[in-house]
Amino acid sequence: MLLTFMYIEDIIQLLSLFSAFSFIFFGISCLFSTYMKSEFKRYGLKHYQKLVGTLQILGALGLFLGQWLSLSIQGLAALGLSILMFLGFLTRLKIRDSLLQSSSSLFYAVLNAIIVILMLNEQFSLF
Repeated sequence: MLLTFMYIEDIIQLLSLFSAFSFIFFGISCLFSTYMKSEFKRYGLKHYQKLVGTLQILGALGLFLGQWLSLSIQGLAALGLSILMFLGFLTRLKIRDSLLQSSSSLFYAVLNAIIVILMLNEQFSLF
């Protein structure tokens, strides 16, 4: 077992809460920060800044509320955030950012993918 002193549900909740609070912050920053506006110009994606910020906030709400409303919502939110962050990672590689600069997007892509995998395992006993 992954961690014998914690239930998988507890790990999923902990990871989901961490990700949700992170993406609330990231989404608000993406929508209102002048720094993020300049970053999206640098990425060549200035027209997508508001969409990305909105998706980040919606993903965070899905992770948070999905714990009480529907595990499907939580799983879809984690999958969506994982894809969004993987695309962010690819964008950073495309513009030749360093691995260190790109690492946060890869970290959150993997974190949310882990949430999805743990949820699928919990639901369908895959492992």
